[in-house]
Parts: sequence; structure tokens; C-alpha cells
Amino acid sequence: MTGFATSERLFKLAQELMPGGVNSPVRAWQAVGGTPRLMVRGQGARIFDVDGNAYLDYMASWGPLILGHAHPQVVVAIERAAARGTSFGAPTPEEIELAQTLTAAVPSLEMVRLVSSGTEACMSALRLARAATGRPRVIKFDGCYHGHADSFLVAAGSGVLTHAIPGSPGVPQEIAELTISLPYNNLDAVHWAVKEYPQEIAALIVEPVAGNMGVAPPQPGFLEGLRRVCDDHGIILIFDEVITGFRVAWGGAQALYGIKPDLTCLGKIIGGGLPVGAYGGRRDLMQHMAPAGPVYQAGTLSGNPVAVAAGQATLEALQTPHTYGDLEEKGAWLARELAQAAARQNVPLTINRVGSMLTLFFTDSPVANLEDAKKSDLDRFARFFQGMLAEGVYLPPSQFEAWFVSLAHTPDDLEKTVAAARRVWSR
Repeated sequence: MTGFATSERLFKLAQELMPGGVNSPVRAWQAVGGTPRLMVRGQGARIFDVDGNAYLDYMASWGPLILGHAHPQVVVAIERAAARGTSFGAPTPEEIELAQTLTAAVPSLEMVRLVSSGTEACMSALRLARAATGRPRVIKFDGCYHGHADSFLVAAGSGVLTHAIPGSPGVPQEIAELTISLPYNNLDAVHWAVKEYPQEIAALIVEPVAGNMGVAPPQPGFLEGLRRVCDDHGIILIFDEVITGFRVAWGGAQALYGIKPDLTCLGKIIGGGLPVGAYGGRRDLMQHMAPAGPVYQAGTLSGNPVAVAAGQATLEALQTPHTYGDLEEKGAWLARELAQAAARQNVPLTINRVGSMLTLFFTDSPVANLEDAKKSDLDRFARFFQGMLAEGVYLPPSQFEAWFVSLAHTPDDLEKTVAAARRVWSR
């Protein structure tokens, strides 16, 4: 490590220009302390800061970079698309190609609409569900984050949880009261809600694998139970697969677990690291969207040709044989070796993993929901984060986030990561 004087100087300047010095709250490192490193380059499994330090990266831009940084196939696709024009505000053949890829891969997608972020996808899916059902309320789960639209900032995860913000100022009480937030992995709570608000619930939105309270897999029967409840009560089931889509399996968590939602929200990987989102599902529902139907949603950069090119190139690369087997093997090895290393040092640790996404919770209790996750030792996580950073390993700067293993991580990279953790825990 060569120090971080330039990052420190630039971050001080950033704080004069942007709230908290960042454009997304968790980047400010308030949960772990210290000065955020300003990044200037990425290559494969590594990122490089403005001071010339290199880090093994397990944040992967919060999940999109499943191929690693600056993957040649994606870079070439971006360059070619940009040379043709960065935006037209008109339909393009390439967005149709991406829509074909998505609808062929994701079991629930009969039709799809491209947007510019996961937040926009979830917000639009909820509007569609309310319009289609004529009902006002939505069920979500504590610690699940579906973007920063007003209806979702109730017991939310991700940065809201990291910064301990109870919802958010600026969200009208009348809107917040339409959101019912329940414990994740708790079907009894769902049954209570549908009895308490009969014929009022338009949609139930869920991360099929929670990733914004840290990774929390669905317990056996949970997703199946949600599907049955929604069928029985005319509720639209929305899977937020912004993180899990093409991360845990080709076709997402719904393909992995064999549960088909009515609507699906996508993002991250389908843009190859560029701003993108999508929502889609049953044809009869999607036909409610303008201009086919009366439900309005629009976006100047929706289906942006450069983002679409990056996403299509990424998805094509993921269709290489053994891709998901490789990711599963890497994720399983890393989780197993880290657990063994922690046990040897008597470090209380619970590791949750699905495929190539995992979280190390500094607690010796199982983690199945937000209340379990909040039992983690946050001070110990902050020390671990800083220790790993000094070892050249870059982790998400929050206990309540997922690590992401990419195809660019080599066995040697994984071994170096475990060795770094051993050194940190032995101090």
C-alpha cells in the first residue's frame, strides 16, 4: 500500500460539492470509518485507486460485474455502440435483441420493458400492480431494499439500514401507511397481513434471495408459500431480481428455485456495469403499460444503446458452458475456507451464501431475517473491513451487504483472500 493521501484530498473536496461527498450514501464509509478510496481503474478481479493501490474486489460495482472489470467482450461492445451514437430517443434493433434474450432466459418474462435503474423497475412494477388490481397496498419485507421510491423506504435494507434511517424524511405518511413490511422468511406474518387487509393488497414484492440485509436465503417453503398466498388472494407476486437476476443462475432465482412470479424486476448484470433496469412478466399485465394500455411510464434513456450493448455482451459471455458451475464452486470454496479460518481463531461468524453471493455476519447465530442480521457485531465488521483493506482486499463497506465473486477471480485470488482474513483475525 502506498497510502491514500490523494483519496483523502479529493474526498475533502467532494464533501464541499456533493452531500456527504458521494452520489450514493454507502460509498461514504460511515459504517466502517476512514476515508473512502477513489477508484480510477478496474481490470479483471482488481480495482486501482487514485493513489496507485491495487485491491482484490468483492464489491463488483455492487453486483453487475460478474465477468470482472473491463471484460474485453463487453469493452468492445461498448466501443462499437458508442461509435454509432450514444442515444437516439428512438427504438433500436439492439433493445429488441436484449428483450429477446431476457424473455428467453427468465421463466416469468412474457414481455419486458427496459428502464434505467433497478429503482425505476421496482417503482414501475408496483404502479402496474396497483393499476391492474385496483388496490392500494403493498407487502414488502424488513431489510429488503427495492430502490428509493417512496413506497419502498419502509424498514428498508442496503444504505438505509447501514445508516440506520427509519424510512426517510420526505416520504408522506399517507404513502408509507400503504406499505406493510413483514419479517423475511415468515409466512405466518404474510397470512396475518392478508387477513388484516382483505381485498386491499395489490402486490407482494420480495427479493427471492435477500441481499440488502446481507445475504439471507429463502427458507424451504417460503417462496412456494408466497406464491400460494398470492394466488389465493389475487395478489400480484413481484420478484425483485435486480441482484439475483443472472447472478445465482441463468434465469435468476426463479429458475434456481422453480417459482414463477407474476412480475420480475431486473438490473445490474443485464447492463454489464452501465445504468439499466427492466421489469416484465405476464403478457396480460404488461399490456396495461402505455402505449398499449393506460398505465404511464417513460424514460429518455430507457433502452440506451450503449447500456444495451454492454448487457447483451455480458449475457452472451455468461452462456459459456460451466459458467454457473464455476461460480458455485468458487463461492462454496471461499465460504468454506473463511468459515474454517474464523473457527480456528474463535471468531464468531455465520456465513450465508447462494452461488457467488455471500455475507460474513459477525455473529454465531443463524441469520434468516433482518432481526437476526442486526445481532452482528458491527464494530468487529468495521475492524475486519479496515484490516482486509490494508491487506489489499476490497469488501462492501457495510455489514449488511453481499460480497460478489466474479468469473475473473482465480483460485489464487481466493486463496490470497482467505490468507488475508487469517492474518486479520490473528492480530
